[in-house]
Amino acid sequence: MTSTRFAFAAALALMGSAGLAMADGAGCRSVRLSDPGWTDITATNGVASVVLSALGYAPDVKTLSVPIGYESIKTGELDAFLGNWMPAQKAFIDDLNKAGAIEVLNRNLTGAKFTLAVPAATAAKGIKSFADLAAHGDDFDHKIYGIEPGAPANQNIQKMIDAGDFGLKGWELVESGEQAMLAQVARAEKAGKGIVFLAWAPHPMNEQFEIEYLAGGDAYFGPDYGGADVYTLARKGWPEACPNAAKLLGQMTFDLGMQNTLMGEILAGTDAREAAKGWLKAHPQALEGWLAGVTTLDGAPGAAAVKAAIGL
Repeated sequence: MTSTRFAFAAALALMGSAGLAMADGAGCRSVRLSDPGWTDITATNGVASVVLSALGYAPDVKTLSVPIGYESIKTGELDAFLGNWMPAQKAFIDDLNKAGAIEVLNRNLTGAKFTLAVPAATAAKGIKSFADLAAHGDDFDHKIYGIEPGAPANQNIQKMIDAGDFGLKGWELVESGEQAMLAQVARAEKAGKGIVFLAWAPHPMNEQFEIEYLAGGDAYFGPDYGGADVYTLARKGWPEACPNAAKLLGQMTFDLGMQNTLMGEILAGTDAREAAKGWLKAHPQALEGWLAGVTTLDGAPGAAAVKAAIGL
């Protein structure tokens, strides 16, 4: 799907969300979501789970890698995914659209970015772009640190290395996971060593570390330092089968400040749902747009049920 068609589909979904919600049947009680192990999606799933539970649903969050998560949407084993980063995941979306397997519920986050970064002290040595890396290869041990195996961003990095772009032929992609990667960043920063790694916003890493995003990676991560929008997807047919739950997810939007706060709490050890409850209690105005026209599973007013559940 082209970016224009993708945006058009999202606009149609948003227009459809303006109508009145329809009651969901008992078969809609379980809402199956996926989490690829990214703290931002853990945070948004936590918020969605708190609200869904208050409405009488039973959210079921499954930890699945990005490829397996998308395959599970295609096979009908998942109902929705709140973490479709575009354009980074375009190849997966093209495949799902070709199979007629998804519906776009909304764009839930704007202003995100996702590309390579280095510590500010490393950038101060004259490393400001992808093109500067090769000349300082020894400082980085000729390694680029990525996230979990199978992630689209890792695949882009490997393609870049295999193609020898920016003089990076022969470099090593170190695949691990978000937390392992950030632990390596912390060790490198403490030791005053260079490290180049995947970085993104929203994420508390932007406050935890002094980092600089590298320019010049447009061919692999897109313009504006991998500028991205994040979409909520549903498996084909689920919004029609469960219109009330789909209406809720289609109206849930987030911002960078909210996600940075929640992610920081989660990384500090707070359960995602507990962090979400605390945030919602402090920001009840967010519920107004999310719950407009939404009911509980059994048809009662949705806003009242959610406010009661979180102690408002």
